Amino acid sequence: MWQFWKRHKRKVYVTLGVFSSGYLLYKLFDARRRRLVDLQQQLAHEKENEELIKAQIQAHFESVQKIADSTTLPRVMHLLDNRLTENLDLSQLTERLIQGKGQPNTLTTVEKHELWDRLKILSFTKMVSSLWAMTMLSLFIRVQVNILGRHLYIDTARGLGSSDLLDEAELIEKSDEQQFLACADYLSNYGLLALISNAESASLEILKGKATEGFFQCLALSNTFIHILETLMIMRSPHYWVGYLMPEDAGVYQPSSSGGSDPSHVTKFESLMVETRAVLSSAEFANTVDVSLRAVANAVLEDVFFHSGENNLIKSGMPLARLLPRIARVSQLLLTEPNRSRYTFDSVNCELKIGSDLQKG
Repeated sequence: MWQFWKRHKRKVYVTLGVFSSGYLLYKLFDARRRRLVDLQQQLAHEKENEELIKAQIQAHFESVQKIADSTTLPRVMHLLDNRLTENLDLSQLTERLIQGKGQPNTLTTVEKHELWDRLKILSFTKMVSSLWAMTMLSLFIRVQVNILGRHLYIDTARGLGSSDLLDEAELIEKSDEQQFLACADYLSNYGLLALISNAESASLEILKGKATEGFFQCLALSNTFIHILETLMIMRSPHYWVGYLMPEDAGVYQPSSSGGSDPSHVTKFESLMVETRAVLSSAEFANTVDVSLRAVANAVLEDVFFHSGENNLIKSGMPLARLLPRIARVSQLLLTEPNRSRYTFDSVNCELKIGSDLQKG
């Protein structure tokens, strides 16, 4: 036995070494395989949770979007329409001109000229103010909804992997949403007078030297409105117009519908407002605004051309004095349904681009 061991011990050691190495490799391979299986299961579980969260977020986002389109936007536009009518009432001017036409001795030549000049400026001011406010409010509310959706996704993503947090992951509470969306009223309640004043200044600048007896053709009228809008957008400073839509300091602004000033909500509200201002001040949004304003302006002017007889405007033009009543009529109907929906539809693609850019942010 001893002789056998002495003769074969090397082989025994080698065999034991091979078996030990094989067993060790097997254990290492099995441990790694288990880790890979566990990792795959974990990834599958996380993916399943992520899909569930995305579905919940999408449902919530669509709900907020539906509320904004069906409730917030019509209510805001109705308030805006009332405010514009209160501050830009052209009826007194037109009544005095009609009276002067029926009773020639009631107005002097100078008075008639002043009334016509005033009607010219205010007609363009009302059209530009209405067009700008309608387009920008539509874009502003779209920005709000997309910011809420993106924040909800970020907040919810922090709870990935914990099913207990799925129902609690909406860190932006209803009170924050309502307070944030209520800021769409800021233009009508606070920013409108400044908008009207600057729109009037822009109209005075562009219409300077254009007499009411002068003839306007389609292209000239379109260029006039576009130039007034462009002037309005750069008055005082490149982003001064943001102040028409939202307060400079969100911390001191409390929308009437916010239902109080709970300090736990102020910080979140302020962060949403800061992000909104950053979006409105961005170069991408400036491009969207430019395209949207031009699209809506073209759609509105088509109605002016239609009411004025497009062939007349194309061929020989029409005196500005005859165009003013058409401009005033279209601006009066601009914010009412179904006209508003038809005009804002021309900027829907631009608004959707905002949503796409924000979701990438």
